[in-house]
Amino acid sequence: MDVEAAKLVGAGLAAIGAGMAAIGVGNVFGSFLESALRNPGAADGQQGRLFIGFAAAELLGLLAFVVAMILIFVA
Repeated sequence: MDVEAAKLVGAGLAAIGAGMAAIGVGNVFGSFLESALRNPGAADGQQGRLFIGFAAAELLGLLAFVVAMILIFVA
C-alpha cells in the first residue's frame, strides 16, 4: 500500500466519526423528546442541557471532519 492510499483510507476511517455524530445528535433529541412527553412541565428546564448535548455531539463530528481533511491535504 502506498502513502496516498493509506492517507485516503485513514481519512475514510476518520469520516466515520461524522456519521457517529449524526447518530449522537439523534439520540440527544430523541431522549429530550421522550422526557418532554413524559413530563412536559420539566421540558423548559432541560432545554439548556439539550443544546449542550447537541453542541458536544456536533463538536466531535466537526473534529472528525477536520482530522479527515488534515489527513487528505496536509499529511
